[in-house]
Amino acid sequence: MQVTFWGVRGSVPVPGADTLAFGGNTSCLEVRAGRALLIFDAGTGLRSLGRRLIDEGPIDAHLFFSHVHWDHIQGFPFFEPAFVPGNAITLYGGSHVSRTLEETLAGQMDHPHFPVHLKDLGATMRFVEVRGERVITLDDEAGGHVEVRATRGNHPDGVWAFRVDHRGASVMYATDTEPDASVDAELVRLARGVDLLVCDAQYTPEEYAGMVGHGGSKVGWGHSTFVAATELARAAGAKRLLLFHHDPAQSDADVREKERRARELFAATDAAYEGLTVDLAREPHPTG
Repeated sequence: MQVTFWGVRGSVPVPGADTLAFGGNTSCLEVRAGRALLIFDAGTGLRSLGRRLIDEGPIDAHLFFSHVHWDHIQGFPFFEPAFVPGNAITLYGGSHVSRTLEETLAGQMDHPHFPVHLKDLGATMRFVEVRGERVITLDDEAGGHVEVRATRGNHPDGVWAFRVDHRGASVMYATDTEPDASVDAELVRLARGVDLLVCDAQYTPEEYAGMVGHGGSKVGWGHSTFVAATELARAAGAKRLLLFHHDPAQSDADVREKERRARELFAATDAAYEGLTVDLAREPHPTG
């Protein structure tokens, strides 16, 4: 299994000289499990992934939405494979703010916001409702299976965290979630023993409390600190932690300092950056 980051920022894209090292695109994560293609969130990073996928067509992609706030959907109208007949895209998401995923994506592409409507895209698209108790099983095209499980995080309007298991390797994607005792217990349960935990770490403790930065306290905004992310990783027994959803006000230097402080709490920690690819070892199948 291979995990690649195409967008690691939260809230709004921030291109510029101060964000070159970690990147300025919003949330998008690619997971290759065998020949199965899974994508998590459709932030602005999805555009670059789409341009790469055009050369692979036709594609059969599985696109999972943690939720439908702008920074997690705004790349979808610019996802080139969605315009190409012969491609197939299965889109997974929950109902948010009394709208389905299909209604939400269609809404952002409706006149006058975008010149091409969702119904006019060339690819075949199928929408699947996410439910926490359900295991989604995909074929890896090599005689194996990919399992995806979901649980709820703590975020305004709701959010899903996803765990992917394939041939003994595992990754969990838990963005846009704020510490909450009951929610965190479920996140720990789902993340138990995971090889790679990708976790919201938008703020430093000082930013979260409103002691530094702009806008005052961030309590109730639905995001975590790097401290909370390390606590989740430690409680779950995760093997490696990647800090994700960096605040748009954080420069490359700020993210590096956040990474340094997090490593003092959980040594196997890195800050995610655009272009980072993580190869997860595959365990051999038992024989006999």
